[in-house]
Amino acid sequence: MVAKTKKRMITIGSFVLGFGFMGAMDGIIFHQLLQWHSVVMQTDRAGQIASDGVFHFAVTITLVVGGILLWLAGNPKDLTSGVRKLIGGFLLGMGVFNLVEGIINHHLLQIHRVKPGDANALLYDLAFLALGLVLVIVGQLINRSSNRENITFRA
Repeated sequence: MVAKTKKRMITIGSFVLGFGFMGAMDGIIFHQLLQWHSVVMQTDRAGQIASDGVFHFAVTITLVVGGILLWLAGNPKDLTSGVRKLIGGFLLGMGVFNLVEGIINHHLLQIHRVKPGDANALLYDLAFLALGLVLVIVGQLINRSSNRENITFRA
């Protein structure tokens, strides 16, 4: 595989995997373990379970797609900065998930909050967005440091 194509596959695959991973963590931690919210809160319990099921199915598909893309890309160590590309893309995907989910679901659509009904609900929402922003910044910094190196294929 040509180094440029391999680099692109690692970048996209790790981003998709990170996005799906953070979605899975959101579902596991906030939906199931803490039971703070469901995807759609304005419905009965059966509707909440169904909306969470659709969410978990979508997250699972995202994880599988990210895994397949990385598998097709091959060993990231074959590129001089491939592991940094992998880590940077993964963190970037995680952060983008938080920002997209937080901005769209918590603020624009208002279908749920991180911890609805709590006196500090806005603080939880802002912390969720802040974590996403930190992950995006760190992911970008790692990606930029990997872009500075000459990326060549090692046989």
